[in-house]
Amino acid sequence: MTVQPVFQQALGPAWDRLGEVIRRHYAMRPFSDDHVCVRGTMDEVWHAPWAALLMPFGRLFGALVPHQGKEVPIEVHYRCRPDAATLHWDRVFRFPGRAAFHFRSHMEHDAARGSEVIEYVRFGIGMRLAVSAEEGALVFRDLGYVWRVAGLRVPLPLGLLLGTAYVEERPDPADADRFTMKMLLRHRWLGDVFRYSGRFSLGARTGSQ
Repeated sequence: MTVQPVFQQALGPAWDRLGEVIRRHYAMRPFSDDHVCVRGTMDEVWHAPWAALLMPFGRLFGALVPHQGKEVPIEVHYRCRPDAATLHWDRVFRFPGRAAFHFRSHMEHDAARGSEVIEYVRFGIGMRLAVSAEEGALVFRDLGYVWRVAGLRVPLPLGLLLGTAYVEERPDPADADRFTMKMLLRHRWLGDVFRYSGRFSLGARTGSQ
């Protein structure tokens, strides 16, 4: 049973090339009750006008943020579970005048797949992501979508509609406890579909030692 953090498993020796705040951020151990909360502000949460047509499906699968705004308060809870090797995320967006919006998912790593992780939302829909350490930043690049059903991972051609995702979390050189992040979903022909970016402060890790 491995007790290395999920992204340390995926990155191997490259884990040590991440900025210190990023390593602390993701130091949670599988099969534990470790928890970290980060709080910050999204400078921008945006989607293309036509992407509003996708929102009913996004809300069904819990995969897309349906609102737009600037300077949006956010907190993100990261948790491990004593009975699982997965890393769970709960992103809580607080758009003014609206109920808090939760975007929940979990990450899994398979040692046979090297630096690849899969982020799953509801109903077994997942995005395959290549993980890398680049100039201290943790970077995710989209490798395509899958549907996990009956123990199988069935490829889904969702990229033809949604485009390709890029995500990074980068240390703030001015503050050892802060980092920035950005997510971009870009279609080859239609341009940017979704994007958001923000800045965060890292809280202390809790859980059994």
